[in-house]
Amino acid sequence: MSQMTKLRHRKNQLPFDIVLNILARLPVKSVTRFRCVCKSWDSSITTPYFISTHLNHNKNHGNGCVIHMPSVRHTNSSSNTNRPVCTVALDRTFDRISEIGVPFDFPNAYFQIVGSCNGLLCLANYGSSTCANVIYLWNPSIRKFKKLPHTCLRQLRFVKLGFAYHSQNNDYKVVRISFFSFFLALALPLPLPLPLPLPEVEVYTLSSDSWRRVGIEFTTGVVNCPNDLSPAPLVSGVLHWLAFVVEGEENRKGKNMILSFDVNSEKFGKLELPNGSTNTLQRCLSSFKGKLAFITSEHSEQPGFQFSIWALREYGVVESWNKLFVVPSERVACWISLIDYGSLMVWYRNDPGERQGFKHALIDIETLQEKKDPDIQHPSYVTTFMESLVLLDGTNVESY
Repeated sequence: MSQMTKLRHRKNQLPFDIVLNILARLPVKSVTRFRCVCKSWDSSITTPYFISTHLNHNKNHGNGCVIHMPSVRHTNSSSNTNRPVCTVALDRTFDRISEIGVPFDFPNAYFQIVGSCNGLLCLANYGSSTCANVIYLWNPSIRKFKKLPHTCLRQLRFVKLGFAYHSQNNDYKVVRISFFSFFLALALPLPLPLPLPLPEVEVYTLSSDSWRRVGIEFTTGVVNCPNDLSPAPLVSGVLHWLAFVVEGEENRKGKNMILSFDVNSEKFGKLELPNGSTNTLQRCLSSFKGKLAFITSEHSEQPGFQFSIWALREYGVVESWNKLFVVPSERVACWISLIDYGSLMVWYRNDPGERQGFKHALIDIETLQEKKDPDIQHPSYVTTFMESLVLLDGTNVESY
């Protein structure tokens, strides 16, 4: 090749930073294919900087999606393995986009979505306390996953989990809390005997690929509340769970509260529920437009039922709880779940004569429009979802 030809060739080449800027705007599938172009592209695409740049572009320009997964493997399933199938759908209509089979097995037929952060899903099994709590991190967009190490706690009792992005360190954490049983506490006579066993807590960090124990500073007992179908919401860098807290050395009575965990400081806190929200049939926590939300199902003043959606306008200020919406309903709900975009998922139990055990409805809480038959067949965990390259540069990661 002559010198003149080489000069022309260089003139026709785009600067590498412009090439990376273009790549950062492409879908995940295209970006992963371009890793094969040359070594410099591959090494650049797998850097934390490029993964974050691509992620931020997706956040600003991506379409709103959710992912849902049944909470149990059903007996009519054709598969003999404990591998659920997840469905990616549009956020407001739940119209199906694609189905993704989970590429790993669980030790039993009960599954949960612990959380979703930046396209990375945290999945785990649940059920009997004697069954190991197996946890996976999974990015279905790049077909990679990793199984988390075994617990460092002495004994797993009744477990609550949370999954969060640690913004200060550009890292991801899984929190596991082993509680004294809520149901055992209900069986005890009042006043409750103190001290109740304090929860044991451990935190997994993706960068270190290990668990470590974390202390909980409460002098009062905290016991686990029954499971719902909502992952622990992450709001203002804090994870939240419903819990039953035993307070006071004299009367030793319990109350329902919100247990919080600051992902950055790794400190626990307690937050009061809104006034007038205690006498409810169902309840759950969620996030709604970046605010902590509390959703209840209860009897209405008129014959029938209603769903109330509360939001914490100023984080940490109990007085700022505000009832945003009241959604009327003719039937009592078995489970409720709110998606951040404003879709209320409701599961009703059908009459004994009907074929399927549950009826599902999707309600827009702002317009009160209901989609009678959303494309979801069983009580399921639902969370927001987006494509990303997170985990592409991970260690001890399996591909499939």
